[in-house]
Amino acid sequence: MPRNAVAYDDDFFAWTQEQARLLRAGELTDVDVENLAEEIESVGRSDRREIRNRLTVLLSHLLKWQFQPKRRGASWSVTILEQRLQINSIIEDSPSLRPFFAEVLASSYKNARDVAARETKMQLGAFPTECPYAPEQILKEDFLPGN
Repeated sequence: MPRNAVAYDDDFFAWTQEQARLLRAGELTDVDVENLAEEIESVGRSDRREIRNRLTVLLSHLLKWQFQPKRRGASWSVTILEQRLQINSIIEDSPSLRPFFAEVLASSYKNARDVAARETKMQLGAFPTECPYAPEQILKEDFLPGN
């Protein structure tokens, strides 16, 4: 790295801007390769984490929608829609993450079931042990269980 370059640990934003400038200029010998590779990998981990978190929220709201029909409201339907839009957007930007959605469905459902039970004050056993929704239903904009 050149002597006047901003260090990764000193100012992350300035470092990112400098690395982008170096790459665009073709000054590859001055690029902080190790930290840049780590940051690129972290972007992928971030997208995976976001899918997992949003899927848990989505599934917990689908369960609440299905098992507490008298409490349905606009906020639940908006939350369901928002999670779907965001998950679909991530997958649209990175289609290779579609299989990851299927990989984390079971664990996300387990977490969503726990969340739904706590939020509704219903017994955990009131909810199915396995996810009752097909992956296509989960991401389909107009699907709401029990409608």
